[in-house]
Amino acid sequence: MIPIKDDIPSQSYPIVNVTLIIINIIAFIYELSLGEELQNFFNEYGIIPLKYFYEGIENVDGTVTYFSIYDRVIPIFTSMFLHGGWLHLISNMLYLWIFGDNVEDRMGHFRYLVFYILCGVAAAFAHIITNQNSDIPTIGASGAIAGVLGGYLLLYPFARIIVILPVFFFLQLLKLPALFVLGFWFITQIFQGTLSLNVESSASGGVAWWAHIGGFVFGLIAVNFFQKQSRKPISRDLF
Repeated sequence: MIPIKDDIPSQSYPIVNVTLIIINIIAFIYELSLGEELQNFFNEYGIIPLKYFYEGIENVDGTVTYFSIYDRVIPIFTSMFLHGGWLHLISNMLYLWIFGDNVEDRMGHFRYLVFYILCGVAAAFAHIITNQNSDIPTIGASGAIAGVLGGYLLLYPFARIIVILPVFFFLQLLKLPALFVLGFWFITQIFQGTLSLNVESSASGGVAWWAHIGGFVFGLIAVNFFQKQSRKPISRDLF
């Protein structure tokens, strides 16, 4: 089920949301220029959970590399602007484009920016806590975007979302309530995240499920503290 559009018109230009998309695209283009240095770049600016539970790591030559405050703090923010491939980038930006403008509209530009960053931070900590021994760098905006989805769900539960649904060899266009679309998305994250607890790292398969869960839950909880109280979200009947 792939969302392609919602039916809630934004009442202001989503300058922050558009800027976030542009920054993510620019960062990805920079990644493409790194060539063989890309993995080292991910190691430095992606989130490696064990850095937060160990003072350092022993190298193959017997020396020890100690983790600094910089090594622990900077990746929490930089990782949410990096992506591992075109599909990773495009899918994340599609979700941000569809759902982010309306959340920004309800919050205002500055509040939305703070909300987005905090959702990314919450997602990072959720991933770190559930993968304490992982040395795999985790990157992606999906945790922060998951927070935006959580906020959207609370603000516009009955907004209509146009989705593409594969049915056997055919593609169907359906218009479904956000409560169903995003609720289904969250349930799949819970299911996959629970399964991932039985393997060495929840980043296995390339997806940090608990980052999605942490970001989404934070978005649900925090959205009421960030939205403008003077405006009410546009409501829709369920059917």
